[in-house]
Amino acid sequence: MRIPLSWLRELTQLPADATPEDLMADLVRVGLEEEDVHRPSDEISGPIVVGEVLEKTPEPQSNGKTINWCRVRVVAEGQEQALTGDGISPDGVQGVVCGAHNFEVGDKVVVTLPGAVLPGDFRISARKTYGHVSAGMIASVRELGIGEDHDGILVLSTLGLDPEIGSDALELLGLDDSAAEINVTPDRGYAFSMRGAAREYAHATGTSFTDPASTVEVRTDGTPGHEVLLEDEAPIYGVAGCDRFVARKVEDVDVDAPTPPWMAARLRLAGMRPISLPVDISNYVMWELGQPLHFYDAETLRGPIRVRRAQAGETLTTLDEKSRQLHAEDLVIADDRGAIGIAGVMGGADTEVGEGTTSILIEAAHFDPVSVSRSKRRHKLPSEASKRNERGVDPLLPAVAAQRAVDLLVQLAGGTDTGEVTAVGTPRLPEPIALDPALPARVVGVDYTRDQVMATLEEIGAQVEDAGETLRVTPPSWRPDLTIPEALVEEIARLIGYDQIPSRLPVAPAGRGLTREQQRRRQVLSGMAAAGFTETLSYPFYSEEANTLFGRADEGELDMLRLANPIAAQHGTLRTTVLPGLLDTLRRNVSRGFANLALYEAGLVYLPGETVGSPSIPPLGARPGDDALAGLEAGIPRQPWHLAVAVAGSEPAPTPGQPGRVRDWADAVDAALTAAELLGVDLTVRQGHHQAFHPGRTAELVVDGAVVGHAGELHPKVAEGWDLPARTAVMELDLSALLAAAPEKVVAEQISTFPPSTQDVSLIVEESLPAGELQSTLASGASELLEEIQLFDVYSGEGIEPGRKSLAYALRFRAEDRTLTAEEASEAREAAVALATARHGAVQR
Repeated sequence: MRIPLSWLRELTQLPADATPEDLMADLVRVGLEEEDVHRPSDEISGPIVVGEVLEKTPEPQSNGKTINWCRVRVVAEGQEQALTGDGISPDGVQGVVCGAHNFEVGDKVVVTLPGAVLPGDFRISARKTYGHVSAGMIASVRELGIGEDHDGILVLSTLGLDPEIGSDALELLGLDDSAAEINVTPDRGYAFSMRGAAREYAHATGTSFTDPASTVEVRTDGTPGHEVLLEDEAPIYGVAGCDRFVARKVEDVDVDAPTPPWMAARLRLAGMRPISLPVDISNYVMWELGQPLHFYDAETLRGPIRVRRAQAGETLTTLDEKSRQLHAEDLVIADDRGAIGIAGVMGGADTEVGEGTTSILIEAAHFDPVSVSRSKRRHKLPSEASKRNERGVDPLLPAVAAQRAVDLLVQLAGGTDTGEVTAVGTPRLPEPIALDPALPARVVGVDYTRDQVMATLEEIGAQVEDAGETLRVTPPSWRPDLTIPEALVEEIARLIGYDQIPSRLPVAPAGRGLTREQQRRRQVLSGMAAAGFTETLSYPFYSEEANTLFGRADEGELDMLRLANPIAAQHGTLRTTVLPGLLDTLRRNVSRGFANLALYEAGLVYLPGETVGSPSIPPLGARPGDDALAGLEAGIPRQPWHLAVAVAGSEPAPTPGQPGRVRDWADAVDAALTAAELLGVDLTVRQGHHQAFHPGRTAELVVDGAVVGHAGELHPKVAEGWDLPARTAVMELDLSALLAAAPEKVVAEQISTFPPSTQDVSLIVEESLPAGELQSTLASGASELLEEIQLFDVYSGEGIEPGRKSLAYALRFRAEDRTLTAEEASEAREAAVALATARHGAVQR
């Protein structure tokens, strides 16, 4: 929501020297977030004045183009030129070359003098062109940044202006104004207007506020106007789709009349493009009061206006010229021919106000916010009107806004008020709330007095009745968000000041702290960071394809939770795996030139069971029964923690003369072993299969016989489809399962002071035998003297029979109480080899 400062000054006591930054600082105090500052003067500056054309001499050129050599007076006759500089004529008459032809001698125009700067950093200077020295430029609306027309220069009389020669054109066109932009949250729709922003500024500063709605004299004595029928008799969302509809009619409207510069300037600064006078008036009233309007060409209407739900198969061509298939839940505005608009969202093209319109019917209505919001999303049709209607508009505004539009059409477009007034429906107003005056102090922790509570609530426009032990508070019509006592408490804290709330940290009860699982989880995540991985965080919303690809090892059905209202169509399910989000982060960084990456992410995944959700949601304000709580609990999906790793590139990063080691599947496996070692869990690594992984470079991660994850390199087609490096290695494991298998205490082994004895063994085995399985066999066959075993070589080729391979291991033996002899180490080694021979037919090489 952009707030032009000149507009705000008409409604509040904003100081003349206040800047947008000052305004935002004040509004932050009442909870409105600052967004941006908009100053046209940041792009346009310098001497830009009103000039009068004295001479216009057409001069045909050899290229077929005709230019005009003009003499333009830029200082009022009888006055001296106060400006100096290269190209500024001291007599106040500038020579200018102009290629446009839509002006005549005597017209007043906008002249940009040497030294001026136009949008796009277009700097004006005196330069020689077409045989003349052109000391300035006669500007078009596009060059000034206030429109798109570039076919001719801006003649001020077409805007109904006759300013003094030499006056400041920036001030005349409103280009010296500025605006502050604030973020209006969905629950504070009342602030989505100048009326609401001015009221909030008054709350923040304690200054007075003039409600623009109070200055409109609403006509109540008119004759019955165009018939309107509210036919939403079976509300879909609990309330009628429209509870108030006001229609007014204005005839003899000149739709070609120019929009006044002051109105066009305010609309541009508010972020809206001036289009035509009727459209601009509609937008101006909406921005001023917060009530969206719609104008119909009254001559195109057929029969009474009906507010109803869409019928089966009904279509509508909206103002954006798109044909839309309506849904049975859409609330529409219709006449005898069918739907002519989606209520509160956008009107139809058949009844649009156009060039030949002379009679306008004004619609100002109060619609159900839920109905508007769902129609807007269903048709992907956001608009300034729907932004306000879906947040809740003051139900008492329609008559005021319609009258304001009538007044402006009469004043600016030469229209005639027919005196016809249609007002149907009874608006829904906020219900009274019983408030314990001691509740704000209990909730906020500040000793608010009863008088403070009452005065603050009256300040926001509420009616407060003292009912003894409680207060009976009736919220103002523009605050549909105030429905419970806690909402009133929030208003009291907000207006008296968040800075009045003391900062007191709660004291934790003795003997409590992190749970065992939290401690262990932090231990793992800290260990991953210490191992050189960088932690990332991604949203838990994935596509079904991503969940299906990474969430299971084999092809088949995968249960997942689908979102009823996703933030985007391609993110319609909750994740069953952490990898897709992590790989998105990896891809984004690789695309930005970061080739050597080691990332990790830990987070919850969502695995639905047989029951998902609950048949009904318990009402607010009372504790649900045990059965209801049990039903809710049963519908919550299982949410284990998963840990995932993704690596690519080299380690260390390549340098001159040192290419670095290319990261591969071993890095992913090592990350899993590191996590398990930190928890004291015995993790077994064995050859496995996963549809997203490389067929020959995939490991299963096993704890107590159960697969808890996979590690390895991505399948080449997956890496290519995701725009990832070809040798991308990943790992994901069930961290919750790992935590459950962790012993209560991890006791470090005693470090022996006696020297180790190392022996190597090279065994020839079948090529299909996993190296990990042979290593486990050797470890089982060796005695308790075996301290460590590591694979250091894999060989197949010359000297090895086809279909077989050689695996070489380094075995380290050590005793805790003595120095081992060579014979003891050899005996342990031979025992290990014997078991490998018996189980796998291994032959020493």
